[in-house]
Amino acid sequence: MPSSAERVERIAARFSGAGLVPRMTEHSNHTCIEAEVPSPVSADSWRDLLSVLDSADWFGLVDSSHSGRTVWAAVSKEAPGTVHAAQDSCHQP
Repeated sequence: MPSSAERVERIAARFSGAGLVPRMTEHSNHTCIEAEVPSPVSADSWRDLLSVLDSADWFGLVDSSHSGRTVWAAVSKEAPGTVHAAQDSCHQP
């Protein structure tokens, strides 16, 4: 099983491969990878993005008329099987 740091790096690399610019934020129990999603987005690009998000412990999309769309993926620093919902959000609008 890859370490949480390896998983974060893989997700960030896949965001980059999809043409997004990832940024990472460390939290006490998880690492968050976020990226702005350009508009418009093709159906193929959404499928690729969903494939990336599937490798995270939890993820989300913030869609705001003020700041645009931001996708985020969180990876727990805890051992597999002990993942709990994040107490602090990855994305702050």
